[in-house]
Amino acid sequence: QVQLVESGGGLVQAGGSLTLSCAASGRTFSSTTMGWFRQAPGKEREFVAAISWSGGNTYYEDSVKGRFAISRDNAKNTVYLRMNSLKPEDTAVYYCGGSYYSGATAVRLYKYWGQGTQVTVSS
Repeated sequence: QVQLVESGGGLVQAGGSLTLSCAASGRTFSSTTMGWFRQAPGKEREFVAAISWSGGNTYYEDSVKGRFAISRDNAKNTVYLRMNSLKPEDTAVYYCGGSYYSGATAVRLYKYWGQGTQVTVSS
């Protein structure tokens, strides 16, 4: 099975930067899409960004486009989320997810999830 291990969360000031990492282990497939989602208190888990291992396609939620960048290192089997110009509204638990569907941006299309890492942005 696929296992995802997240790291990199923390407390930063508004305008700061943070990089999250998601290391995948176990059986993986070239068609698998890796994504980042976040969930703030009292809110549903929402899509942030996704990337395809095979095609290099990336997808972003509108509010993070231009500020966040998803990338991959296939040799390390790791996906990153570089977050710049962080805002207090970015505060949430960030989850790494794995999907068998190409270009998946919906929570329901993801089968594997990491444990989540807290990102807190202070004003």
